[in-house]
Amino acid sequence: MTTSFPVTKTGLRFGLATALAGSLALSLLVAPARAADDANPVLAKVNGAEIRKSDVTLAEEELGPSLAQMDPATKDDNVLSFLIDMKLVAKAAEDKKVADSEEFKKRLAFTRNRLLMDSLLASEGKAATTPDAMKKVYEEASKQIGGEQEVHARHILVETEDEAKAVKAELAKGGDFAELAKKKSKDPGASDGGDLGFFTKEQMVPEFANVAFALEPGKISDPVKTQFGWHIIKVEEKRNRKPPEFDQVKSQIETYVTRKAQADYVSKLREAAKIERLDKPAADAAKPADAKPAEPAKK
Repeated sequence: MTTSFPVTKTGLRFGLATALAGSLALSLLVAPARAADDANPVLAKVNGAEIRKSDVTLAEEELGPSLAQMDPATKDDNVLSFLIDMKLVAKAAEDKKVADSEEFKKRLAFTRNRLLMDSLLASEGKAATTPDAMKKVYEEASKQIGGEQEVHARHILVETEDEAKAVKAELAKGGDFAELAKKKSKDPGASDGGDLGFFTKEQMVPEFANVAFALEPGKISDPVKTQFGWHIIKVEEKRNRKPPEFDQVKSQIETYVTRKAQADYVSKLREAAKIERLDKPAADAAKPADAKPAEPAKK
């Protein structure tokens, strides 16, 4: 005798709830995978092998400068075509056992070491570029810059001493320096009235700088000879050099901190390692200054 169990409303509800809960759990598991696929879609298939958006991004990083002049659409199309060809040729190379050759193995080992080095140095550099480290570099550089004097000057450049004396005579009679510079000076800045802007002593040739920094603002020099010709100099203003704002040099500071951290890291590894240079005498090989760490590939 078979006993049947009635299906109650409660039991039916329980069954539906269980089924819905199972579906919800399944959808929660599938959703992240779908989201990942949406963010990294398949762009092409080569004999079933997928090429995704992330592959194109990686290839763009590697190809770098050769793509710089292309518009985005052309660049993406060319990179994808390159990856398709690479898949085809790589498979053909595998079929021909190219990977078994000693030359290939050497190149593969070199490339692997280079990628390992680049990845680790990039990580070390990134870890070093903290806000505090960058601010410290900025403050130290600002102290060195802050006390340096700058001069704002104009000049008139001519071929001969006689021409320079003639210009000085016109200025003594009340001639306008900027206008005379436009008419007489052979310097490229003549159109700006001979304005050189602010400069430090080291930025000019010594003969010119010594006279310019000795003059008081508003004064005009006697003829000054340099390798470029004869100058008449007028000093407009003097000031202590002001360091640039942090945001103006932030990228330069970041580069400096990154490279210094990488160089320091390599130096520590060298100090801890036993390195034997067989291509030169031991005394020369031991000098750490002779060897510089390889610069990591740009990312």
